[in-house]
Amino acid sequence: MSRAVVALGANLGDTASTLAEAVAEIRALPLTRRVVCSDPIESVAITASGPDPSKPGYLNAVALVETQLAPTVLLRALNDIEARHGRVRLERWGDRTLDLDLIVYGGVTSDDPRLTLPHPRAHERGFVLVPWAQADPGAQLVGHGRVADLAARLLGEGR
Repeated sequence: MSRAVVALGANLGDTASTLAEAVAEIRALPLTRRVVCSDPIESVAITASGPDPSKPGYLNAVALVETQLAPTVLLRALNDIEARHGRVRLERWGDRTLDLDLIVYGGVTSDDPRLTLPHPRAHERGFVLVPWAQADPGAQLVGHGRVADLAARLLGEGR
């Protein structure tokens, strides 16, 4: 079994129900034994030009997933869950019914354009770090340090 970290986010529709349903669908994946989800948090929408409080706010959470699915297979399953919830990829960082990002997968590193691991912007995203630290207080992000410390630094900077 490997531990994967999946970030969940939504800012369109019934976001709380969508996140709960997505977690249930992740729990139902084959070769997946345990899924622990953080409490959801609210965050400001991030667009290509930066934070945009005029956009609908996000509800975010992080799921810790113990699975035997290969990283690319897990990513494909996450993309299928997004599609079932109406995810449409029209613009980068646009509004969405559901966003599922694979943040880390065990100790795997990858520079593949389809799957970069660890996620290249996780260390600068409070909406990933804060719930991740809540779900796993001792978590480390390879190359960046303790997740709780990274989250505290971002919160101290007002991000």
